[in-house]
Amino acid sequence: MAGDEWWRSAVIYQVYIRSFADGNGDGLGDVAGIRNRLPYLADLGVDAIWINPWYPSPMADGGYDVSDYRDVDPRFGTLAEAESLVDEAHAHGLRVLLDIVPNHTSDAHPWFRSAVAAGPGAPARDRYLFRPGRGADGSVPPNDWSSVFGGPAWTRVTEPDGRPGQWYLHLFDPSQPDLNWDHPAVRAEFVATLRFWFDRGVDGFRIDVAHSLIKEPGLPDLAGRRFPAPGSADGHRGPGVEAHPHWDREEVHEVYREWRAVADTYDPPRIFVAEAWVDEPERLSRYLRPDELHTAFNFIYLMAPWRAADLRRTIVRTLAEHLAVGAAPTWVLSNHDVARHVSRYARAEQSTPTRQLDDLLDRPADLALGTRRARAALLLTLALPGSVYLYQGEELGLPEVEDLPEDVLQDPTWHRSGHTERGRDGSRVPLPWSGSSPPFGFGPGPTTWLPQPPSWAGLTVEAQAGDPASMLELYRTALRTRRTMPTLPSAPFRFRDEFGPDVVAFERDAGFLCVVNLGRSPVLLPPRATVLLASTPPEEQVTGVLPVDAAVWLGP
Repeated sequence: MAGDEWWRSAVIYQVYIRSFADGNGDGLGDVAGIRNRLPYLADLGVDAIWINPWYPSPMADGGYDVSDYRDVDPRFGTLAEAESLVDEAHAHGLRVLLDIVPNHTSDAHPWFRSAVAAGPGAPARDRYLFRPGRGADGSVPPNDWSSVFGGPAWTRVTEPDGRPGQWYLHLFDPSQPDLNWDHPAVRAEFVATLRFWFDRGVDGFRIDVAHSLIKEPGLPDLAGRRFPAPGSADGHRGPGVEAHPHWDREEVHEVYREWRAVADTYDPPRIFVAEAWVDEPERLSRYLRPDELHTAFNFIYLMAPWRAADLRRTIVRTLAEHLAVGAAPTWVLSNHDVARHVSRYARAEQSTPTRQLDDLLDRPADLALGTRRARAALLLTLALPGSVYLYQGEELGLPEVEDLPEDVLQDPTWHRSGHTERGRDGSRVPLPWSGSSPPFGFGPGPTTWLPQPPSWAGLTVEAQAGDPASMLELYRTALRTRRTMPTLPSAPFRFRDEFGPDVVAFERDAGFLCVVNLGRSPVLLPPRATVLLASTPPEEQVTGVLPVDAAVWLGP
């Protein structure tokens, strides 16, 4: 495969910077912490890292409220340190992706501060979406849109003369005003930002909320429109279904064509991965046409229940839609916005898609079951065609922290929901590296910005390293084995049906076969097949029969 298409088969490790490693002892992860742990990442066997936002920010939403897109927040380090990190990562054979947040800025961004200070009708307000309110006194929001974090999507400003004034749109937190992507200055500013980081050696970007940006002219009421739009029986958008006023609009693709043209001017070309929650593979593939983005997170796979029929259907649709546009599928099991998959799989009943912690709390958790399924899911995921994203800590088998004290919760969802939805903090607890008690070697200081559970003592990198039964060593072995078969991510794919309806089995090039047992009974394996790797621990050897909730890689 050509070197400039590395992204088609890469394994990329997500670094949630606040929670990865602390270099200065303040309890918050930082650039120095990542630099210290680059040898760990290279040894793990990944090809690249994606770093969540490290830009200056008030941190109202974990850095996704950006006040300066071309610098590094002092809590994380300096721009010079970030440039050194990119160089050092490259020296370790690791590419670096950053996170770009184009839908909104922070309310501390100079543009927004100028807009509020300038008053109604000022050109500075045109870079955002300011509108007069409805009603005789303008006290009713301009439309009925809701914030993703709860409550209305509009906040009213106090004008320079002290009177209640216009409203501004924020599809997320009030501290995250939406940009007006119909304004040429907005488009030019982000192109300049891409070039700023590309010129410093960054290999690409993950695009936050890539299915947003563009709003319907006039900002009309939802008027009953839902997202995703109701479609035909297979989930595709049906004919005559009206587009949503602010999600997945056709005009957004113009932006990404321009960005792709910029990325292609570099040698080697830079790449993009989209966070596009569109739910339908047919809609997702539109972002991946040859002149747009390179890859997109496959969230229908992430949310699929641990059932053979659901996983098979998801795989079939994903492969078909990506093939239609010549794109490489991307597979992911967890990230910083969803409950960790050990805990999602820990619920014995798996009849509906799951995403957030609040989807799980009414069902008891069996973490041993969740861990067993997560081990099998790793082998399934790494055997599929395309690229894979790993979320930091999944290689340690970390579960969601479901019982964080309420007084430490920081996610805007917790506050905007009136303390009824716990939000995403449970997936963002700092990593345990070493030792027998918190802070588990996270940094030289005594604390972490979110508390780690003492039960993680057996899940540290130190505790698992060298233990053939550990999750960490399974990841290392699986990634190493995958690398010894460089054609695997792009090899032909064919399902095998002889194992029954509760099994996902498929073969790849050179006689490679992946079998995953999601049923309630052991499954006979083909005679004379060679076991390359099994998800079961060493004491549970796979010799001709695959146990329940287990996966195996077989060779000729």
